[in-house]
Amino acid sequence: MKMENENEKQKRIPGASDWKKMFKQLNAKPAVKEKYLKHCKPKERKIGVASRKCERCKRYGAHIRSYGINLCRHCFREVATEIGFKKYS
Repeated sequence: MKMENENEKQKRIPGASDWKKMFKQLNAKPAVKEKYLKHCKPKERKIGVASRKCERCKRYGAHIRSYGINLCRHCFREVATEIGFKKYS
């Protein structure tokens, strides 16, 4: 069975793409870039999958917002002891 990596899973989530990737192509054409920003720029998301990213790895899912941490669960497990959390089990 083929294992998928995290980037492939994120690509399949609708609305979870980073629209700023388009700038790589549009930087060479300032007039087209200006039209793109005027007409095609998506609204800032307030709810849903793409509303928050992990500050460390930029993942969208499994987000922990408690205490203003703003990390995904994977990064939280790696950094928890450094932040000051203790495991009680």
